[in-house]
Amino acid sequence: MKILIVASYNKNRYAPFIVEQAEALQRSGCKIGWFGVQGKGITGYLKAIPWLRAKIREFQPDVIHAHYGLSCLLANLATRRVPVVSTYHGSDINLPKIRPFSKVAMWLSAWNIFVSKRNMVLAGALEGKNYSLIPCGINLPKPWNELQNQQVEQLTLNQWVGMVLPEGKKHVLFAGAFDNGVKDPMLAKQAIDDLRFKIANLELVELKGYNRDQVNALMYNCDALLMTSKTEGSPQVIKEAMACGCPIVSVDVGDVAERTEGVAGCYMVKSREPKEIADALEEAIAFDSRTNGRERIIEMGLTNEQVAKRIMKIYADIIRE
Repeated sequence: MKILIVASYNKNRYAPFIVEQAEALQRSGCKIGWFGVQGKGITGYLKAIPWLRAKIREFQPDVIHAHYGLSCLLANLATRRVPVVSTYHGSDINLPKIRPFSKVAMWLSAWNIFVSKRNMVLAGALEGKNYSLIPCGINLPKPWNELQNQQVEQLTLNQWVGMVLPEGKKHVLFAGAFDNGVKDPMLAKQAIDDLRFKIANLELVELKGYNRDQVNALMYNCDALLMTSKTEGSPQVIKEAMACGCPIVSVDVGDVAERTEGVAGCYMVKSREPKEIADALEEAIAFDSRTNGRERIIEMGLTNEQVAKRIMKIYADIIRE
């Protein structure tokens, strides 16, 4: 099957989880083509229609797979000849100003994929028609002892971790960048400040600017991961932390509660009160062990290979129809 991926390329790169999913599809036998949208807002996307039509004529795909609501709408407006599979990742449903465009794309698409049940409900989608609930998968990280043997920035990964996470402190990995307001870093910092009355040597580590091996190394070595986001779809960082066995504390956002259910060392906080988050963090740090999150990821079918099989079945079914 020839699959054309349509997604934003505004930062001169595709989102890593889209690339990883496409690579898994390629390993499963699909031929993958790419069309990157370099435009912002509905006007910027609509201007890309002639360029996408040219790419469709050149690549001759069996299916177009678009990611995020505006790309999904663009793909459907560019062709009615090639079936479009649309994946909605969270912000395209959570944000009221984008949701109407996503709903038009839902109506036009041959099939729609949502990464969280909460987003399906918010979008008014009913699973079993032309909708599926399929969270994005992850590539399982190498075991920590294998990663240590790789060279990172001219230092062994072990040495690098020692520099970023100095001994004598407890390290909480923040699930995002400190300048990303959607992740609500202020709430995270308030919770850390509250907990410092009990754990003085506590450090909040920003997750920004690291490559994949470094991210995995941080997750293998931090005492906990903290998510305080205002909105999410199906956050990859939670699944990645689970795969590294990192204890997790999160507010009730996206599908985090579903993913972490039954995983010892993972704690959901129903409120957005700093003290309650701090209390949960204290428990997570006291857990002092690796979780069984990796096993749960496999049980839930959330490796990229497992997700690719489900998506390929959708491709085959809509081509046959």
